[in-house]
Amino acid sequence: MAQQSAEQMGINFIPGVEITCERGIEPDNDELIRQNRERASRSWHLLAYFPGLKHNSEAAELFAKWLEPLQNNRIPRMKKMIAKLAELGMPVDYDEVAKKAGGSIGRPHLAQAMVERGYVETKSEAFERWIGDGLPAHVAQPKPTISEAVNMVKKSGGITSLAHPLYYGIPPDKLAEYCRNVGIDSIEAFHRSHDDEYRFQLWQACKGHNLEVSCGSDFHGQSYGHNPGKMAVPMNDLCI
Repeated sequence: MAQQSAEQMGINFIPGVEITCERGIEPDNDELIRQNRERASRSWHLLAYFPGLKHNSEAAELFAKWLEPLQNNRIPRMKKMIAKLAELGMPVDYDEVAKKAGGSIGRPHLAQAMVERGYVETKSEAFERWIGDGLPAHVAQPKPTISEAVNMVKKSGGITSLAHPLYYGIPPDKLAEYCRNVGIDSIEAFHRSHDDEYRFQLWQACKGHNLEVSCGSDFHGQSYGHNPGKMAVPMNDLCI
């Protein structure tokens, strides 16, 4: 459906997925303080892009088979998180959340349901107080390592980028060095959570380690107030 809509509007469409992985390296406390963040995410997210991928190709089938158990775990995990919220006095109906997902169900859909029921004012508050990593209603899920995910994406003909690095508490140069060593192609330096100074620091760190950059809206619904096409990016340094 997305591909058909893009073609109708003359927009270039590239299949992709965001993979939740184990933390790559431990956060740096000084960096967390510098970025005014209380804690670092316990998981890292890897973006995988597949330009020119044919859905019936051997590469697509290989990757889909690897991804399937990760996707199938989302439903029982979501039901456990909903049960935890109920215990905390915030009942949410599973079907209500599933309807918002329309496909692969995740925490952003649960956060939206919490907003609509008045438990929190924003989706960000839902993550920061209740359903973020290690918080009262969070349930961990089995995750691949960064290296495992990178290897599978490359084996399937894809390109990788480390998503929203602000959440990980790693100094830009150290992060770029790590990404280079494990085979990640780029870093999502241009993300809505990054201020101009941090975007520039990440961009320069990537250049210093022969990495490219990516830009993403991290779109999980209109409640975040996205304004597409308004972020300046270095086109020649983009990974795709």
